[in-house]
Amino acid sequence: MRVHFISIGGSVMHQLAIALHRKGYRVSGTDDEIFEPALGNLAKEGILPAAMGWQPEAITKDIDAIILGMHAKADNPELQKAKELGLKIYSFPEYIYAESVQKTRVVVGGSHGKTTTTSMIMHVLKNCGKAFDYLVGARLEGFDQSVTITDAPVIVCEGDEYPASVLEKIPKFHFLYPHIAILTGIAWDHINVFPTFDFYLEQFVIFINRIEKNGILIYNETDPVLAKLVEENRRPDIRYQPYGIPVHSIVEGNTELTIDGYSGILKIFGNHNLLNLHAAYYACKELGVDAASFVQAIAGFTGAARRLELLASNTRTNVYRDFAHAPSKVKATVEAVKQQYPGRKLIAVLELHTYSSLNEKFMDEYRGAMDMTDEAAVFYSEHALALKRMPPLPAEKVKQGFANDRLHVFTDKQALLQWLAVQDYEKSNLLLMSSGNYDGADMLTFAKKITR
Repeated sequence: MRVHFISIGGSVMHQLAIALHRKGYRVSGTDDEIFEPALGNLAKEGILPAAMGWQPEAITKDIDAIILGMHAKADNPELQKAKELGLKIYSFPEYIYAESVQKTRVVVGGSHGKTTTTSMIMHVLKNCGKAFDYLVGARLEGFDQSVTITDAPVIVCEGDEYPASVLEKIPKFHFLYPHIAILTGIAWDHINVFPTFDFYLEQFVIFINRIEKNGILIYNETDPVLAKLVEENRRPDIRYQPYGIPVHSIVEGNTELTIDGYSGILKIFGNHNLLNLHAAYYACKELGVDAASFVQAIAGFTGAARRLELLASNTRTNVYRDFAHAPSKVKATVEAVKQQYPGRKLIAVLELHTYSSLNEKFMDEYRGAMDMTDEAAVFYSEHALALKRMPPLPAEKVKQGFANDRLHVFTDKQALLQWLAVQDYEKSNLLLMSSGNYDGADMLTFAKKITR
């Protein structure tokens, strides 16, 4: 097989390129710019483009598959050449499906918890000695790639609802046709892609309708929006497995889980993680993992990167980093830390970084999201607004949206760091939530400083 990637430097695109190279395929690719870690990863595998820029002369008739990244535009010269030659052009998810037609496909969809739930399934299957391929959106301990394609009989995929490519402007998870499907919940947080809530809901109906006949839908019955959607769109030719928060207890900051009579102490915590875990259990059960093996394996799961990741700690203070940015994710993460450590003060910082979170019209969706904090700040940079070509976001509109009079709003990273520096971290937890980098502020160094 000869495969060419248009926009090979993407975070998952370069990982798929490496996976296919390791499988023995002839892999080439181009991009107009490639940054770390993709640059180093591709160079290490010997498939880094010799020069940056699009190279339509590299598109020849002997290429079996063109894989088109989201970064490529409709007028890309390589794409135009591939069309002229009549080559087979795939979006990323289309190609994943093409490589997994004969596999049992597990797809985790939903507005939140996809990465963690997918990672949990991967962790358990690996610990139970099961062979599988995977596609996940974060670094996971014990796995050197976020994408692997082999001859394994199973593939576990995180199912993204964002558009697949410039040619296929429909959600990625519509291309994967699962046998085992998970829906973790529904919360509208992509208004730049899905302008109305009803349109967003429709994407999940389509996903349900693309579950393979005799497959199973594992869904979060505690989410009223999802439960209603499932009930109104039931199919007679698939099975349904609702799930909720499993039996557990919290003692001195430790969570003990019990499933089907088997118990274990977890390294993760929070109701949202327990929900993700329960979904993962039912998926693993479908793949032949019993309850005892699941509990033993999941007890060692430390979480995916930037999902309630412990940055630094001492006996009095923990500092956590989390990817939370959408309203439902922020609320769940805040509640998780507060419930796990009810005797500690919770200081939380949220960076608004995505198109939705920086949109003034979206602010009301954050109402109450930070209410369980003791000290709270919201940060966003003028630089981020400028890069996204968005209008100014008034601080008073942010405060009104969160409906929290105690909320501090910062647009300057130095002001944020000064506020953090004067907080009292004795018997406290600090929660840093962002899908960005606080405009370059060194939060890791700060975390280590306050926990010395």
